[in-house]
Amino acid sequence: MSKAARERSARERLAAERKRQEARDKQRKLLMIVLGAVVAVAAVVVVTVIVLDQRGKSDQQAAAYTGPQAPLTRDADGSIVMAKAGVTAPTIEVFEDFQCPACKSFEDSTGKTVKELAAAGKVKVVYRPFHLFGQSQNPIKENSLRSAAAALCVPADKWLSYHDALFKFQPEEGDKGFATKELVNWGKDVGVTDAGFEKCVTDQQQKSQVDTMTTYALQTRKVTGTPTVFLNGRKLENDELGSPTGLEKAVSDAAKTNK
Repeated sequence: MSKAARERSARERLAAERKRQEARDKQRKLLMIVLGAVVAVAAVVVVTVIVLDQRGKSDQQAAAYTGPQAPLTRDADGSIVMAKAGVTAPTIEVFEDFQCPACKSFEDSTGKTVKELAAAGKVKVVYRPFHLFGQSQNPIKENSLRSAAAALCVPADKWLSYHDALFKFQPEEGDKGFATKELVNWGKDVGVTDAGFEKCVTDQQQKSQVDTMTTYALQTRKVTGTPTVFLNGRKLENDELGSPTGLEKAVSDAAKTNK
């Protein structure tokens, strides 16, 4: 498959994931309006498959990210900034939920390019994880919150490795995942040695920070789905998000306007 074909396929997968997520969000809102309460969704599940699946997840081991990246710091608002010294623009802001399938697709197709652009000093990247699925059914709601809170317990220098692990081990939508023990173990796998890390994850000590970041995303920035990526304040379109060349061109164009 040619590079152009692979990028076209990646764009199509990302667009499809976003459409499916938007449809699911609309359906959930309609259920809330009509029923006025949380509706339990019945599911027929083969018990053996669940047991085996959960056993497999418990054996998952995260690995430290060793690819290109720029220095990482955490801002007071909880966001993670990746940029070389002195680089302030163009600025990419990534609003994401670790339970979001479309976010995983974005990471799979274009996440490496985001890191490479930052490593080359071509862009400043701001990661803004939040709890998009706060009004969703469990286990999606709980998966989303646990993963976001745990990510904020990770020191900035290990955060990129942890971020990538969360997407790598993202549970299927509707499956219970991101168990507390797993979240702790993945942190240790990528080199987190802070004495308070395990308690931070177990007690969800960063929940209030997640709530603040969620309010910022939904109310201040008017984010309605994930991934939402802004470049110098402009929301990027699917064709810019779904392929490395599309994102590289958008960043290059933005750099020209900053001069």
